[in-house]
Amino acid sequence: MNKENYVSAEEAVKIINSGDRVYIHSVAAAPHHLLEAMTHRADELRDVELIQLHTEGPAVYTDPEYKDSFHVNALFVGSNVRKAINEGRGDYLPIFLSEVPNLFRKNILPLDVALVQVSPPDKHGFCSLGVSVDATRAAVQKAKKVIAQVNPQMPRTHGDGMVKVSRFDAMVEYDTPLPEFKLNHPGEIERKIGQYCSELVEDGATLQMGIGAIPDAVLKALTNHKDLGVHTEMFSDGVMELVRKGVINGRLKKKHPEKIVSSFLMGTQELYDFVDDNPQVAMLDVAYVNDTAVIRKNPKVTAINSAIEVDVTGQICADSIGTYQYSGVGGQMDFIRGASLSQGGKPIIALPSVTGHGISRIVPFLKKGAGVVTTRAHVHYVVTEYGIANLYGKSMRQRAKALIDIAHPDHREKLEEQTHERFHLENV
Repeated sequence: MNKENYVSAEEAVKIINSGDRVYIHSVAAAPHHLLEAMTHRADELRDVELIQLHTEGPAVYTDPEYKDSFHVNALFVGSNVRKAINEGRGDYLPIFLSEVPNLFRKNILPLDVALVQVSPPDKHGFCSLGVSVDATRAAVQKAKKVIAQVNPQMPRTHGDGMVKVSRFDAMVEYDTPLPEFKLNHPGEIERKIGQYCSELVEDGATLQMGIGAIPDAVLKALTNHKDLGVHTEMFSDGVMELVRKGVINGRLKKKHPEKIVSSFLMGTQELYDFVDDNPQVAMLDVAYVNDTAVIRKNPKVTAINSAIEVDVTGQICADSIGTYQYSGVGGQMDFIRGASLSQGGKPIIALPSVTGHGISRIVPFLKKGAGVVTTRAHVHYVVTEYGIANLYGKSMRQRAKALIDIAHPDHREKLEEQTHERFHLENV
Protein backbone atom coordinates (compact mmCIF):
# COMPACT_ATOMS: atom_id res chain seq x y z
CA MET A 1 0.00 0.00 0.00
CA ASN A 2 1.39 3.40 -0.91
CA LYS A 3 2.22 5.88 1.80
CA GLU A 4 -0.33 8.32 0.40
CA ASN A 5 -3.09 5.88 1.32
CA TYR A 6 -2.36 6.35 5.01
CA VAL A 7 -4.13 9.01 7.08
CA SER A 8 -3.54 10.57 10.48
CA ALA A 9 -5.06 9.01 13.58
CA GLU A 10 -7.16 12.14 14.05
CA GLU A 11 -8.59 11.72 10.56
CA ALA A 12 -9.13 7.97 10.94
CA VAL A 13 -11.18 8.11 14.15
CA LYS A 14 -13.68 10.50 12.57
CA ILE A 15 -15.31 7.24 11.45
CA ILE A 16 -16.52 6.77 15.05
CA ASN A 17 -19.92 8.29 15.80
CA SER A 18 -21.90 8.84 18.98
CA GLY A 19 -23.79 5.69 20.00
CA ASP A 20 -21.36 3.38 18.19
CA ARG A 21 -20.16 0.08 19.59
CA VAL A 22 -16.37 -0.04 19.14
CA TYR A 23 -14.10 -3.08 19.57
CA ILE A 24 -10.54 -2.62 20.88
CA HIS A 25 -7.78 -5.06 19.88
CA SER A 26 -6.61 -7.20 22.82
CA VAL A 27 -3.69 -7.44 25.24
CA ALA A 28 -0.33 -6.23 23.85
CA ALA A 29 -1.96 -5.33 20.52
CA ALA A 30 -4.17 -2.55 21.90
CA PRO A 31 -3.82 0.35 19.38
CA HIS A 32 -3.04 3.17 21.81
CA HIS A 33 -2.32 5.79 19.15
CA LEU A 34 -5.86 5.34 17.83
CA LEU A 35 -7.33 5.23 21.35
CA GLU A 36 -5.61 8.49 22.22
CA ALA A 37 -7.01 10.15 19.11
CA MET A 38 -10.47 8.77 19.90
CA THR A 39 -10.30 10.08 23.47
CA HIS A 40 -9.38 13.54 22.16
CA ARG A 41 -12.79 13.56 20.46
CA ALA A 42 -14.59 13.09 23.80
CA ASP A 43 -16.32 16.49 23.60
CA GLU A 44 -17.85 15.51 20.24
CA LEU A 45 -18.88 11.96 21.16
CA ARG A 46 -21.57 10.59 23.46
CA ASP A 47 -22.49 7.07 24.56
CA VAL A 48 -19.76 5.21 22.68
CA GLU A 49 -19.66 1.62 23.96
CA LEU A 50 -16.16 0.14 24.04
CA ILE A 51 -15.91 -3.65 23.85
CA GLN A 52 -12.64 -5.20 24.99
CA LEU A 53 -10.94 -8.16 26.54
CA HIS A 54 -7.83 -7.50 28.62
CA THR A 55 -5.64 -4.71 27.23
CA GLU A 56 -2.15 -3.67 28.27
CA GLY A 57 -1.38 -0.01 28.86
CA PRO A 58 -3.57 2.91 29.93
CA ALA A 59 -7.32 3.10 29.41
CA VAL A 60 -7.75 6.86 29.74
CA TYR A 61 -11.22 6.63 28.20
CA THR A 62 -12.46 5.15 31.51
CA ASP A 63 -11.51 8.26 33.51
CA PRO A 64 -14.48 9.94 35.25
CA GLU A 65 -14.28 13.02 33.02
CA TYR A 66 -15.17 10.88 29.99
CA LYS A 67 -18.14 9.03 31.49
CA ASP A 68 -20.67 10.69 29.17
CA SER A 69 -18.57 9.96 26.10
CA PHE A 70 -17.29 6.41 26.62
CA HIS A 71 -18.61 3.37 28.46
CA VAL A 72 -16.45 0.25 28.60
CA ASN A 73 -18.14 -3.15 28.41
CA ALA A 74 -15.34 -5.53 29.36
CA LEU A 75 -15.35 -9.22 28.50
CA PHE A 76 -12.39 -9.61 30.89
CA VAL A 77 -11.41 -7.12 33.59
CA GLY A 78 -7.78 -6.01 33.57
CA SER A 79 -6.10 -3.59 35.93
CA ASN A 80 -6.62 -0.61 33.61
CA VAL A 81 -10.44 -0.83 33.69
CA ARG A 82 -10.96 -2.43 37.11
CA LYS A 83 -11.55 0.83 38.98
CA ALA A 84 -14.05 2.14 36.44
CA ILE A 85 -16.06 -1.07 36.43
CA ASN A 86 -16.20 -1.35 40.20
CA GLU A 87 -17.22 2.31 40.45
CA GLY A 88 -20.05 1.86 37.93
CA ARG A 89 -18.51 3.66 34.94
CA GLY A 90 -18.28 0.40 33.04
CA ASP A 91 -19.69 -3.10 32.91
CA TYR A 92 -18.38 -6.64 32.96
CA LEU A 93 -19.86 -9.27 30.68
CA PRO A 94 -19.12 -12.79 32.02
CA ILE A 95 -18.46 -15.26 29.21
CA PHE A 96 -16.22 -18.18 28.32
CA LEU A 97 -13.37 -16.95 26.14
CA SER A 98 -14.25 -19.59 23.54
CA GLU A 99 -17.66 -17.98 23.06
CA VAL A 100 -16.58 -14.35 22.69
CA PRO A 101 -16.23 -14.49 18.87
CA ASN A 102 -19.85 -15.65 18.63
CA LEU A 103 -21.00 -12.43 20.27
CA PHE A 104 -19.89 -10.72 17.05
CA ARG A 105 -20.56 -13.49 14.52
CA LYS A 106 -24.12 -14.01 15.72
CA ASN A 107 -24.75 -10.26 16.02
CA ILE A 108 -25.46 -10.50 19.74
CA LEU A 109 -23.08 -7.54 20.04
CA PRO A 110 -23.02 -6.08 16.51
CA LEU A 111 -19.94 -3.93 16.02
CA ASP A 112 -19.86 -0.55 14.30
CA VAL A 113 -16.09 -0.09 14.40
CA ALA A 114 -13.04 -2.23 15.22
CA LEU A 115 -9.75 -0.60 16.21
CA VAL A 116 -6.82 -2.93 15.57
CA GLN A 117 -3.04 -2.92 15.40
CA VAL A 118 -1.35 -4.85 12.59
CA SER A 119 1.96 -5.55 10.90
CA PRO A 120 2.76 -3.71 7.65
CA PRO A 121 1.29 -5.24 4.49
CA ASP A 122 3.34 -7.97 2.84
CA LYS A 123 3.93 -8.15 -0.91
CA HIS A 124 0.51 -9.77 -1.33
CA GLY A 125 -1.29 -6.99 0.53
CA PHE A 126 -1.92 -8.87 3.77
CA CYS A 127 -1.33 -7.53 7.29
CA SER A 128 -1.09 -9.71 10.38
CA LEU A 129 -3.02 -9.27 13.63
CA GLY A 130 0.28 -10.29 15.21
CA VAL A 131 0.32 -11.10 18.91
CA SER A 132 -3.48 -11.17 19.42
CA VAL A 133 -5.76 -13.09 17.07
CA ASP A 134 -8.16 -14.25 19.85
CA ALA A 135 -11.60 -12.66 19.27
CA THR A 136 -10.16 -9.92 17.10
CA ARG A 137 -10.40 -12.02 13.97
CA ALA A 138 -14.18 -12.20 14.43
CA ALA A 139 -14.35 -8.48 15.20
CA VAL A 140 -12.52 -7.64 11.97
CA GLN A 141 -14.80 -9.96 10.01
CA LYS A 142 -18.03 -8.51 11.39
CA ALA A 143 -17.44 -4.82 12.18
CA LYS A 144 -19.00 -2.34 9.76
CA LYS A 145 -15.76 -0.30 9.74
CA VAL A 146 -12.18 -1.26 10.63
CA ILE A 147 -9.37 1.16 11.45
CA ALA A 148 -5.83 -0.25 11.46
CA GLN A 149 -2.82 1.11 13.31
CA VAL A 150 0.02 -0.22 11.16
CA ASN A 151 3.10 -0.83 13.28
CA PRO A 152 6.42 -2.03 11.80
CA GLN A 153 7.22 -3.52 15.23
CA MET A 154 4.17 -5.79 15.25
CA PRO A 155 5.33 -9.39 14.57
CA ARG A 156 3.93 -11.07 11.48
CA THR A 157 2.48 -14.27 12.88
CA HIS A 158 1.22 -17.30 10.98
CA GLY A 159 -2.32 -18.64 11.31
CA ASP A 160 -5.73 -16.98 11.31
CA GLY A 161 -4.59 -13.39 11.72
CA MET A 162 -3.99 -12.39 8.10
CA VAL A 163 -6.16 -9.47 6.95
CA LYS A 164 -6.24 -8.01 3.42
CA VAL A 165 -5.62 -4.26 3.35
CA SER A 166 -8.86 -3.81 1.42
CA ARG A 167 -10.72 -4.73 4.65
CA PHE A 168 -9.51 -1.54 6.33
CA ASP A 169 -11.50 1.67 6.04
CA ALA A 170 -8.54 3.68 7.31
CA MET A 171 -4.86 2.93 7.95
CA VAL A 172 -2.58 4.89 10.27
CA GLU A 173 1.16 4.26 10.34
CA TYR A 174 2.64 4.40 13.83
CA ASP A 175 5.99 2.88 14.76
CA THR A 176 6.09 1.93 18.45
CA PRO A 177 7.42 -0.93 20.62
CA LEU A 178 4.85 -3.37 21.95
CA PRO A 179 4.36 -3.38 25.73
CA GLU A 180 6.63 -5.91 27.38
CA PHE A 181 5.83 -8.17 30.30
CA LYS A 182 8.94 -9.16 32.23
CA LEU A 183 8.66 -11.72 35.00
CA ASN A 184 10.70 -11.66 38.14
CA HIS A 185 12.33 -14.94 39.09
CA PRO A 186 9.80 -17.20 40.85
CA GLY A 187 10.03 -17.12 44.62
CA GLU A 188 10.30 -20.15 46.88
CA ILE A 189 6.52 -20.63 47.07
CA GLU A 190 6.15 -20.51 43.29
CA ARG A 191 9.09 -22.89 42.83
CA LYS A 192 7.47 -25.44 45.15
CA ILE A 193 4.13 -25.15 43.34
CA GLY A 194 5.93 -25.46 40.01
CA GLN A 195 7.68 -28.60 41.16
CA TYR A 196 4.46 -30.24 42.32
CA CYS A 197 2.74 -29.34 39.04
CA SER A 198 5.66 -30.73 37.06
CA GLU A 199 5.18 -34.08 38.81
CA LEU A 200 1.70 -34.24 37.28
CA VAL A 201 2.98 -33.50 33.77
CA GLU A 202 3.74 -36.68 31.86
CA ASP A 203 6.09 -37.03 28.90
CA GLY A 204 4.12 -36.44 25.72
CA ALA A 205 1.64 -34.12 27.42
CA THR A 206 0.03 -31.13 25.70
CA LEU A 207 0.32 -28.03 27.88
CA GLN A 208 -1.99 -25.12 28.55
CA MET A 209 -0.94 -22.42 30.97
CA GLY A 210 -1.07 -18.67 31.25
CA ILE A 211 1.32 -15.96 32.29
CA GLY A 212 2.76 -15.25 35.71
CA ALA A 213 5.12 -16.57 38.36
CA ILE A 214 3.47 -19.99 38.74
CA PRO A 215 3.28 -20.87 35.03
CA ASP A 216 6.87 -19.70 34.68
CA ALA A 217 7.93 -21.87 37.63
CA VAL A 218 6.16 -24.89 36.11
CA LEU A 219 7.97 -24.44 32.80
CA LYS A 220 11.33 -24.12 34.57
CA ALA A 221 10.63 -27.45 36.29
CA LEU A 222 9.97 -29.29 33.01
CA THR A 223 13.49 -29.27 31.54
CA ASN A 224 13.89 -33.04 31.93
CA HIS A 225 10.57 -33.91 30.30
CA LYS A 226 10.25 -35.24 26.76
CA ASP A 227 8.01 -34.58 23.74
CA LEU A 228 5.77 -31.93 25.24
CA GLY A 229 3.32 -30.01 23.08
CA VAL A 230 1.54 -26.69 23.46
CA HIS A 231 -2.12 -25.93 22.74
CA THR A 232 -3.02 -22.91 24.83
CA GLU A 233 -5.03 -19.72 24.72
CA MET A 234 -1.85 -17.74 25.44
CA PHE A 235 1.83 -18.14 26.24
CA SER A 236 4.82 -16.11 27.31
CA ASP A 237 8.62 -16.29 27.40
CA GLY A 238 8.91 -19.50 29.42
CA VAL A 239 7.95 -21.62 26.43
CA MET A 240 10.94 -20.48 24.36
CA GLU A 241 13.62 -22.14 26.48
CA LEU A 242 11.85 -25.51 26.36
CA VAL A 243 11.49 -25.20 22.58
CA ARG A 244 15.20 -24.50 22.22
CA LYS A 245 16.06 -27.49 24.40
CA GLY A 246 13.78 -29.75 22.36
CA VAL A 247 11.53 -30.47 25.36
CA ILE A 248 8.61 -28.83 23.56
CA ASN A 249 8.43 -30.27 20.06
CA GLY A 250 4.75 -31.20 19.64
CA ARG A 251 5.75 -34.50 18.09
CA LEU A 252 2.99 -36.49 19.80
CA LYS A 253 0.14 -34.03 19.36
CA LYS A 254 -2.86 -35.24 17.35
CA LYS A 255 -4.10 -31.75 16.45
CA HIS A 256 -1.49 -29.52 14.83
CA PRO A 257 1.52 -31.78 15.49
CA GLU A 258 4.82 -29.94 15.89
CA LYS A 259 2.99 -26.60 16.13
CA ILE A 260 2.71 -24.26 19.12
CA VAL A 261 -0.97 -23.35 18.97
CA SER A 262 -2.10 -20.18 20.70
CA SER A 263 -4.59 -17.35 20.43
CA PHE A 264 -2.61 -14.46 21.92
CA LEU A 265 0.74 -13.92 23.61
CA MET A 266 2.54 -11.40 25.73
CA GLY A 267 6.10 -11.18 26.98
CA THR A 268 9.44 -9.58 26.22
CA GLN A 269 10.81 -8.33 22.92
CA GLU A 270 12.66 -11.63 22.69
CA LEU A 271 9.31 -13.43 22.55
CA TYR A 272 7.97 -11.07 19.88
CA ASP A 273 11.11 -11.73 17.82
CA PHE A 274 10.65 -15.48 18.36
CA VAL A 275 7.13 -15.55 16.92
CA ASP A 276 7.82 -13.17 14.04
CA ASP A 277 7.40 -15.11 10.78
CA ASN A 278 7.86 -18.36 12.74
CA PRO A 279 5.96 -21.21 11.02
CA GLN A 280 6.21 -23.28 14.21
CA VAL A 281 3.75 -20.90 15.92
CA ALA A 282 0.09 -20.97 14.82
CA MET A 283 -1.95 -18.04 16.12
CA LEU A 284 -5.57 -19.14 15.72
CA ASP A 285 -9.11 -17.95 16.40
CA VAL A 286 -9.97 -18.43 20.07
CA ALA A 287 -13.35 -19.99 19.17
CA TYR A 288 -11.28 -22.85 17.75
CA VAL A 289 -8.32 -22.89 20.15
CA ASN A 290 -10.55 -22.98 23.24
CA ASP A 291 -13.16 -25.36 21.83
CA THR A 292 -13.31 -28.37 24.18
CA ALA A 293 -13.94 -30.65 21.18
CA VAL A 294 -10.58 -29.53 19.75
CA ILE A 295 -8.69 -29.48 23.05
CA ARG A 296 -9.68 -33.04 23.96
CA LYS A 297 -8.25 -34.49 20.74
CA ASN A 298 -4.70 -33.97 21.94
CA PRO A 299 -3.22 -36.54 24.34
CA LYS A 300 -2.60 -35.89 28.03
CA VAL A 301 -3.77 -32.28 27.96
CA THR A 302 -2.45 -30.75 31.17
CA ALA A 303 -4.16 -27.45 31.89
CA ILE A 304 -2.73 -25.31 34.68
CA ASN A 305 -4.90 -22.42 35.84
CA SER A 306 -5.07 -20.20 38.91
CA ALA A 307 -7.63 -19.11 41.48
CA ILE A 308 -8.32 -16.36 43.97
CA GLU A 309 -9.81 -18.77 46.50
CA VAL A 310 -11.03 -22.35 46.73
CA ASP A 311 -13.67 -23.57 49.15
CA VAL A 312 -13.32 -26.94 50.89
CA THR A 313 -15.70 -28.58 48.43
CA GLY A 314 -13.56 -27.54 45.45
CA GLN A 315 -15.49 -24.53 44.13
CA ILE A 316 -13.08 -22.21 42.33
CA CYS A 317 -13.43 -18.45 42.50
CA ALA A 318 -11.08 -16.95 39.91
CA ASP A 319 -12.68 -13.68 38.80
CA SER A 320 -13.73 -11.70 41.86
CA ILE A 321 -12.89 -10.91 45.47
CA GLY A 322 -16.36 -11.11 46.95
CA THR A 323 -18.38 -8.65 44.88
CA TYR A 324 -15.28 -6.77 43.73
CA GLN A 325 -14.76 -7.65 40.06
CA TYR A 326 -11.08 -8.45 39.69
CA SER A 327 -10.67 -10.26 36.35
CA GLY A 328 -12.93 -12.54 34.32
CA VAL A 329 -13.97 -16.05 33.42
CA GLY A 330 -11.52 -16.16 30.53
CA GLY A 331 -10.57 -19.58 29.22
CA GLN A 332 -10.26 -21.44 32.51
CA MET A 333 -13.41 -23.52 32.08
CA ASP A 334 -12.69 -24.16 28.40
CA PHE A 335 -9.41 -25.84 29.29
CA ILE A 336 -10.39 -27.41 32.60
CA ARG A 337 -13.16 -29.25 30.79
CA GLY A 338 -11.11 -29.89 27.66
CA ALA A 339 -8.28 -31.39 29.70
CA SER A 340 -10.62 -33.62 31.69
CA LEU A 341 -12.04 -35.00 28.43
CA SER A 342 -8.60 -35.59 26.91
CA GLN A 343 -7.19 -39.12 27.04
CA GLY A 344 -4.93 -39.02 30.10
CA GLY A 345 -5.64 -35.31 30.60
CA LYS A 346 -5.17 -33.48 33.89
CA PRO A 347 -6.94 -30.22 34.82
CA ILE A 348 -4.98 -28.42 37.56
CA ILE A 349 -5.75 -25.38 39.71
CA ALA A 350 -2.51 -24.01 41.20
CA LEU A 351 -2.33 -21.25 43.80
CA PRO A 352 -0.35 -20.16 46.89
CA SER A 353 -1.94 -21.33 50.13
CA VAL A 354 -2.25 -17.77 51.46
CA THR A 355 -2.48 -14.21 50.14
CA GLY A 356 0.32 -11.70 50.56
CA HIS A 357 -1.39 -10.69 53.80
CA GLY A 358 -1.40 -14.23 55.17
CA ILE A 359 -5.11 -14.90 54.55
CA SER A 360 -5.92 -18.48 53.63
CA ARG A 361 -6.94 -19.03 49.99
CA ILE A 362 -8.51 -22.35 50.99
CA VAL A 363 -11.70 -21.38 52.76
CA PRO A 364 -14.79 -23.03 54.28
CA PHE A 365 -17.07 -20.77 52.18
CA LEU A 366 -16.38 -18.46 49.27
CA LYS A 367 -16.81 -14.79 50.08
CA LYS A 368 -20.29 -13.34 49.72
CA GLY A 369 -20.76 -12.40 46.08
CA ALA A 370 -17.77 -14.39 44.85
CA GLY A 371 -18.05 -15.81 41.37
CA VAL A 372 -17.74 -19.56 40.83
CA VAL A 373 -15.72 -19.80 37.62
CA THR A 374 -15.08 -23.55 37.84
CA THR A 375 -17.60 -25.76 39.60
CA ARG A 376 -16.70 -28.40 42.16
CA ALA A 377 -17.75 -31.08 39.66
CA HIS A 378 -15.13 -29.92 37.13
CA VAL A 379 -12.16 -29.75 39.49
CA HIS A 380 -9.62 -32.57 39.60
CA TYR A 381 -6.28 -31.37 40.99
CA VAL A 382 -5.58 -28.45 43.32
CA VAL A 383 -1.93 -27.63 44.02
CA THR A 384 -0.33 -25.35 46.62
CA GLU A 385 3.21 -25.15 47.93
CA TYR A 386 2.17 -27.81 50.46
CA GLY A 387 1.25 -30.48 47.96
CA ILE A 388 -1.32 -31.90 45.58
CA ALA A 389 -4.99 -32.58 46.36
CA ASN A 390 -6.76 -34.88 43.91
CA LEU A 391 -10.48 -34.20 44.32
CA TYR A 392 -11.75 -36.31 41.45
CA GLY A 393 -14.09 -39.04 42.66
CA LYS A 394 -13.96 -37.71 46.22
CA SER A 395 -16.92 -37.01 48.50
CA MET A 396 -17.42 -33.62 50.12
CA ARG A 397 -15.79 -34.83 53.31
CA GLN A 398 -12.85 -36.39 51.48
CA ARG A 399 -12.38 -33.21 49.46
CA ALA A 400 -12.29 -31.10 52.59
CA LYS A 401 -9.65 -33.38 54.14
CA ALA A 402 -7.50 -33.29 50.99
CA LEU A 403 -7.68 -29.52 50.69
CA ILE A 404 -6.99 -28.89 54.38
CA ASP A 405 -3.88 -31.06 54.03
CA ILE A 406 -2.46 -28.60 51.45
CA ALA A 407 -3.61 -25.44 53.25
CA HIS A 408 -1.11 -23.33 55.13
CA PRO A 409 -0.33 -24.99 58.51
CA ASP A 410 -1.37 -21.81 60.35
CA HIS A 411 -4.92 -22.20 59.07
CA ARG A 412 -5.49 -25.95 59.16
CA GLU A 413 -6.88 -26.19 62.67
CA LYS A 414 -9.43 -23.43 62.08
CA LEU A 415 -10.41 -24.98 58.73
CA GLU A 416 -10.94 -28.33 60.45
CA GLU A 417 -13.22 -26.71 63.03
CA GLN A 418 -15.23 -24.87 60.37
CA THR A 419 -15.51 -27.97 58.20
CA HIS A 420 -16.62 -30.04 61.18
CA GLU A 421 -19.39 -27.51 61.82
CA ARG A 422 -20.41 -27.30 58.15
CA PHE A 423 -20.72 -31.04 57.59
CA HIS A 424 -21.73 -32.05 61.13
CA LEU A 425 -18.70 -34.29 61.36
CA GLU A 426 -16.91 -35.68 64.38
CA ASN A 427 -13.63 -36.02 62.49
CA VAL A 428 -12.64 -34.25 59.31
